[in-house]
Amino acid sequence: MSYGYIPFSKDDLPDGYVVPRDASTIMVVRDHGTLEVLMLKRSAKVEFAGGAHVFPGGSLDEDDFEISRSDRCTGRLESKARDLLGIDQDALAFWVCAIRECFEESGLLFARDPSGNPISLEDPKVKARFGGYREKLNNGEISFSEVCEAEDLTLALDELCYFSHWITPEGVPKRFDTRFFVALAPEGQQAHDDGSETVSSVWINPTRAIELGEAGEIQLIFATIRNLEALGRFEGARALLDAARAIDSVPANLPRVLIDGREIRILLPGDEGYEDLVG
Repeated sequence: MSYGYIPFSKDDLPDGYVVPRDASTIMVVRDHGTLEVLMLKRSAKVEFAGGAHVFPGGSLDEDDFEISRSDRCTGRLESKARDLLGIDQDALAFWVCAIRECFEESGLLFARDPSGNPISLEDPKVKARFGGYREKLNNGEISFSEVCEAEDLTLALDELCYFSHWITPEGVPKRFDTRFFVALAPEGQQAHDDGSETVSSVWINPTRAIELGEAGEIQLIFATIRNLEALGRFEGARALLDAARAIDSVPANLPRVLIDGREIRILLPGDEGYEDLVG
């Protein structure tokens, strides 16, 4: 199997334990002759996974928690979200984070206007206005809650289905406890990179993305490959989302790192040698 691009080197592995940061990632999909997923190429200058193709996502921030406790969230109950994620508080913040990061990195916004209609950016004036919000968000000049307040938005949490859970291996200097969501691309909106943290965007069939990764034409990290493999089992977006909506329990995947001479490998439960490694 391909272990993918590993965003660290052997010399980076510290002795101390690093607490993983809570994060959310969203796999936005569409049908375009075949199932396609949105992928963004990260700038080579960013600290983590520079140059890799990834899904929109990032770490939770305090504003995500504040929004999740407000009436800006629709379509999901906090109690149900807690049960699904297996945590005891602030579960909706993971959905909020996924929506915010998707807007910041790709320009796609899963939200509804004051009338309850999905946000459409087909009107040039509306597109320009939200483009300005996105630019200010990425420059740290405005918060996502301020964007929601300015447009009286509610976030369409019900459009996002929880799909998988990956935790960066212990021993790695930058760790994330990431919840992966899947959602159908919103109509009336076009995805594009932010030109800073992400430098290009592409809609691609999941299996084709894996093929390009194995050929060395694009860089893919381990969790991305595994999620692409899962997406690739579905012929279309409807079947994928129907399956995702039926999920009531998502196991946490905690890979372990095996250093064998000059080679670094990533193992999962069930792989030979996994239980012999100290987590």
